Amino acid sequence: MPSPSPERVTVVYAGQSWSWATWIEYRLAYAGVVPESARWDPLHTRPEPERLTSLLAGPGKLLLLIDDWFVRFDDARRQAWADVLAEVMPREGHRIAALSVTAATLPPAAERLGRVVPLRGLDADRAAAVLLDLLDVTPPSGGPVSLDRQHGPRFPEERPGIDNAPRHNRDFTGRERVLERMHRAFTEGGEGTRIALRGPGGIGKTQTATEYIHRYKGEYDLVWWVRAAVRPRAREDFARLADKLGVEVDTGDALRSRIEAAKRALGDRTRWLVVLDGAEDPKDLEALLPDGPAGHLVVTTPRKEWRRWVGEEIELPPFDRAESVDFACRRSGRLTADSADRLAAAVEDHPLLMDQTAAWVELNQTADIDAYITRIRDGNPHAVPVVPSEEYRKQFQVAWGQTVNTLREKHPNAYELLSLFAFFSPDVIPLGLVQSVRAGDLPEHLVSLVTEPSSWNTALRVLSEATSTRLEYEQGPMDIQTVGTLRMHRLFHRFVRGHLGPEEARQAAETARRVLVAADPRRPGQRVHWSRYAEVIPHLEPTGALNSTDLDVRALVLNCIEYLRVRGEYREGRQLSKSAVAAWTTTSAETDPSVLRAVHQLANMERRLGNYAEAERIGREALGRTTADPERSPIQVLRAKNGLGGTLMALGRYDEARLLYEDAVEQAATDLGDHEVPRTLDIRGNLAIALRLLGRYEESLALHREVLEAYIALSGGRDPATLDAALNTAWTLRLLGRYGEALDLQELNFRLHVEVLGRNHAQALLAQHNLALCLRREGANLRARPLMREARERMLRRHGSGHPETLMLSTDYAMLLRDIGEFDEARELAESAHAGYVRLLGDSHPYVAGALDNCALIQGDQGDSDGALPRAERARAGMERALSTAHLWSIGSAMNTATALARTGRLERAVALGRDALARARTAVGDAHVLTLNLAAGLAQDLEAAGQHEEAESVRREAVHMLTENFFEEHRQVRYMLEGRRPYWDFEPQML
Repeated sequence: MPSPSPERVTVVYAGQSWSWATWIEYRLAYAGVVPESARWDPLHTRPEPERLTSLLAGPGKLLLLIDDWFVRFDDARRQAWADVLAEVMPREGHRIAALSVTAATLPPAAERLGRVVPLRGLDADRAAAVLLDLLDVTPPSGGPVSLDRQHGPRFPEERPGIDNAPRHNRDFTGRERVLERMHRAFTEGGEGTRIALRGPGGIGKTQTATEYIHRYKGEYDLVWWVRAAVRPRAREDFARLADKLGVEVDTGDALRSRIEAAKRALGDRTRWLVVLDGAEDPKDLEALLPDGPAGHLVVTTPRKEWRRWVGEEIELPPFDRAESVDFACRRSGRLTADSADRLAAAVEDHPLLMDQTAAWVELNQTADIDAYITRIRDGNPHAVPVVPSEEYRKQFQVAWGQTVNTLREKHPNAYELLSLFAFFSPDVIPLGLVQSVRAGDLPEHLVSLVTEPSSWNTALRVLSEATSTRLEYEQGPMDIQTVGTLRMHRLFHRFVRGHLGPEEARQAAETARRVLVAADPRRPGQRVHWSRYAEVIPHLEPTGALNSTDLDVRALVLNCIEYLRVRGEYREGRQLSKSAVAAWTTTSAETDPSVLRAVHQLANMERRLGNYAEAERIGREALGRTTADPERSPIQVLRAKNGLGGTLMALGRYDEARLLYEDAVEQAATDLGDHEVPRTLDIRGNLAIALRLLGRYEESLALHREVLEAYIALSGGRDPATLDAALNTAWTLRLLGRYGEALDLQELNFRLHVEVLGRNHAQALLAQHNLALCLRREGANLRARPLMREARERMLRRHGSGHPETLMLSTDYAMLLRDIGEFDEARELAESAHAGYVRLLGDSHPYVAGALDNCALIQGDQGDSDGALPRAERARAGMERALSTAHLWSIGSAMNTATALARTGRLERAVALGRDALARARTAVGDAHVLTLNLAAGLAQDLEAAGQHEEAESVRREAVHMLTENFFEEHRQVRYMLEGRRPYWDFEPQML
């Protein structure tokens, strides 16, 4: 029978076995044992008997965890520890037990411990049983050893449920103080702690973060690694977390939606760790930072700016000498402690150089180690064919020059791959794209290397061993492990590019560009190909694609830009478009088709980002150059006119936009010969929007309906273009006051948007918003509010508070809140939207005047009539300056100014303004429009207050009669008028 549980067990472990020690302590505590832990540092602990006997001074047993450190000691240190055990075990062996947590075979010196029980390869319950049996511990009440694992540490052999971290580097050495500091920061800070691991290139930030995950992954249910050096790839990596979590995302513009969905899911969880590896500018990655007090975040970065975005910054120093020596000896069995010490001194303990120089020693088994160290320490970069550079220390240049020359002379296949890979992005070399390229797209000397698996795999292995290039494996067909990705350190990557001769570099870059062109699906608008474009984009710059004059390469770049536009990645799209324009105009005419397409996309991106003045400048220059070119194509001119028209509408210059669109429609009919081809329909739809913005609702509706019917015939009822045309039709019906028709159409339209594009697509959010507006006009505020609030919140997460679409939704939501009596919240939101429009558009835009009018209306509702009047008058004057007195928005603003005048007792002016506005409304939209009838009702109230009772009753009676003819008697608009409540006009920014 096992003896009663001992009172105490001391678990002795090295830092890398922390997760095992923690799990063992938890299990022992559950079994009634009092566990203690004693951490030891294998590098700095001298093998002396007192190291063990001091741990045995107290009661209980000593449990030694034998891990990779003991296995990898050099022979001298291993023998020294064997001698210590030989002295201690005869006296204290009954109190010492040993567990092995390494997969490696234990050396003979471990026999001094007697029976060493392995835990690797067992499941959690079996490992617990073995542990308790080894220590003669009886489980509580003789019950099972299983326990609820949800709250305790995870068994180290079990990975977190979601984990995409890089493979553990078994050669990792040292960094104990840094790792302890990281763990202490997370432990003391709790959920929501963010830290930055900072240091220069090659210092080991990525490896330290990987080691932290290996040691402490038992504390997490989710570990997610983001390659953050390049913003587009970082966003793609983060977005994939949404797929792993299985959270709801849309089926259309999925990237932003997936990022936001992943962040929301993280906010609802605990016990997660996200790593942003290789982060540069914090502003580029701000959208990826998880919100709220949940989880842990590690940022590895060379940049000091991150200290503003994290709670703690940890500086990563070079190796200390003991770490350097141990690491070098692990990396190469040829190095002794003495030669490793001299090598470390030569490279100043720099981790990346230690790794690569030790790798060179191991690869070159017959090389003279002392001579190699001397060359690094005393050598001149000119002694090897290396171009000296101030970017690297002398040691870097000599060591890397030696490595590259050795590959060229002894391993030509590995050298050829290294030369090619130097012209891809170093973060993830696209091995799959290289292997899938046609033989005809490869130079002759690479064909057999790339297409013959054994040559390919051998070259990759040699390259990895010689340069410390990280290989990541993935599951291939028939469960065969294949190399999936390869990572090259950025410093070394830049060195290799500079090391190549001009002809070598030209040929490698050209081959890399051919690989990318071959990978182009040529369908950037189709979601199935989006992952391929996301994979290609980081390689455009290093391959020199932006500077190429090859038409296929330029087509690839333009497809990547279009992909970014479709995905809503406007910042990246602007940057890539701008780079393409700058590069291509140095070698091609400004009227070159590829240049014009890039310019068009640049203007498009600027407009989408709200930079309207810049978009107009670019668009006007492009249109001027295109129309002046005698060899222009009709499509180029139409594209330029269509883009500039959109910018003019955004700038509030609606009549200019109308004239431009009318000209474009006429040209399209002449040049394309059909009113119902997609490009012509697009232009006609934009003309209808321009007419709507001018208040010419009937004309706009007729044209929108023609476009909608044409799209249905051309593409069917579920095509995104058809859905957009239906949305615009419903929007215009609502503005005409035909609320029932608008609501019926918009309910169907919104349902189809969700089915086809998903709830988070930008167009679907606008459809949802219009549905809420239709419900509001029908008096269904309780249904409208959650729809409008949700659409606004999603748009806010997507674009931020200052984006044009967010401002539009915020403006409308403020007025809905006013309708239901929540004046304080409505006022705050309306004032914020007005300020946003001022920042975006300046003081003279009609949207600024309309947003100000909304603020004045709510201010008057709150009882501040004196403060509201001057703002209402300023808004009316601004609207009339921007659009003319005949525009419907100017007429609506006059209605609100009359209200402000009446509220301050200025009845004579209120009546005069009301009469004038009513006359203008009848001219603009007729006697039966809701705006006209509301003006009549407001005038009747002011006439009554001014003592003109007979005229007041006549005007009111006629307005009620006409309103009842348009709506049923219980309709909100009719009840509102019959109750004698003051009519109003609220400004609605229009969808462009």
